[in-house]
Amino acid sequence: MGDWAIDLFGTTSVNIWDLGLLCVVSLQITAIAYLSRPRWKALMLSLPFPFTTIALGQGQPINATHVLALLALLVYYHLIRLLHRRLPIVPSIALGLVVYIGLGRLLIHVMPITPHSFWFSALGVGALALLLFLLQPPRHEPNHRTPLPIYFKLPAVAAVVGLLIVIKGALQGFATLFPLVGVVGLYEARKGLWSICRQAPVFILGMCALLTAVYITQETLGLVRALLVGWALYLLLLLPMTRRLWTREDLHTTAKNA
Repeated sequence: MGDWAIDLFGTTSVNIWDLGLLCVVSLQITAIAYLSRPRWKALMLSLPFPFTTIALGQGQPINATHVLALLALLVYYHLIRLLHRRLPIVPSIALGLVVYIGLGRLLIHVMPITPHSFWFSALGVGALALLLFLLQPPRHEPNHRTPLPIYFKLPAVAAVVGLLIVIKGALQGFATLFPLVGVVGLYEARKGLWSICRQAPVFILGMCALLTAVYITQETLGLVRALLVGWALYLLLLLPMTRRLWTREDLHTTAKNA
């Protein structure tokens, strides 16, 4: 899978999945940029199209590193939210990336890739996400829509994808959940970072279900069919949980305006 490739400068090969990733990320970031409400930006950011594309491109079995990457991603989102209280959004995102990569490398070295570590990670990360989902209250955040055309954004997207192509082999399962959309997407959603962090537990719980389904079925069904099963479970969790978040937000807004 993904054998067709272009050799760049004799050192780095870009396969067809990397080119597909560029298209997927570009479309997803464009949607985030032009949606105005924070809740819709958060929902669009939580759709795991980049993960699916990278996982298919790598063709590697799902293991504990993929689950632990969810924990690193949660740290990444909240760290940027906290940093942005004192710093501009661009250095906040840059520092968040450094922490994500460092934490990913650390967890790769300390966590053995075994069936026990997968289930331990899935249960632990899932429990943390459920706790955050229940406890994080809604907040009012302003609408924001980019005034810039897409041709100003594409070079930045291409640069970040290029970075991922270079480092994804070293990050193993963490590469599939590298915050590729989050790098530019959080810039576009910088006025609604609390909404992003409220949606993150929904994404993590859905991804725990997706990864578990793939982990159980990948040997018998193959990666493609296993991912389809995982996506079905992901959507079954995403839709009702997101509806609950939005209902709480609407009730909060109504009470505040009363």
